Amino acid sequence: MFIIKLLHRYLTTFGSYIILMGRTFARPERLRMFAKRYVKEMSQLGVDSIGIVLLISFFIGAVICIQMKVNIQSPWMPRWVTGYVTREIMLLEFSSSIMCLILAGKVGSNIASELGTMRVTQQIDALDIMGVNSANYLILPKILGLVTIMPFLVIFSSALGIIGAYATAYVGHMMSPEDLTAGMHHAVNLWFVWMSIIKSLFFAFIIASVSSYFGYTVEGGSVEVGTASTNAVVCSSVLILFSDVFLTALLS
Repeated sequence: MFIIKLLHRYLTTFGSYIILMGRTFARPERLRMFAKRYVKEMSQLGVDSIGIVLLISFFIGAVICIQMKVNIQSPWMPRWVTGYVTREIMLLEFSSSIMCLILAGKVGSNIASELGTMRVTQQIDALDIMGVNSANYLILPKILGLVTIMPFLVIFSSALGIIGAYATAYVGHMMSPEDLTAGMHHAVNLWFVWMSIIKSLFFAFIIASVSSYFGYTVEGGSVEVGTASTNAVVCSSVLILFSDVFLTALLS
């Protein structure tokens, strides 16, 4: 009985999500207003996140390089292995999947709390009364803005991770820069870069749409807004991990 109720709850939530997305992906009524909100959301959700992305990517790249050098490097392996493995980890997983998990906490909670506050203060109801498609007006710019800016965040993250690895070579003297460069240049596959970007587009859509759903459909007061924000982050993170498995198997 419990399983049936749980399944019914999940299917009801999924159905409500699909209906909301159907309302969201409609033609904007005023393109000039949509363009303004699109640029604003792209700045608020993406540009404002560049700082934390660069900071985390730099130190993660440095830590990965140190761990690879200490735990994997041996006399039986080429000295460039550390640089090669660091590059592959940054491109294949961290710059897309792990970074999007981090952004799910920052951006997802931002979206859910903003829309949830608008819902409990009846601002969304006011838009509906005026005949405005509130889902299209509020949610579509957030989704498109985050999807647009996410590939740039992936590129910046990969670049700063590699710079962090070089910092361990030049500052920490963990290995010679020549060996690190040889590993970075070994067997370069540009498809890995495109695969990371493609995965990040799906993850950006998940973060923006799921967080918007939980914020848009909140009921109650300020306590429920906090709950919706938490649920948005948790659900987005779980869906990112699930989709990462399928996308990696599909694109590899």
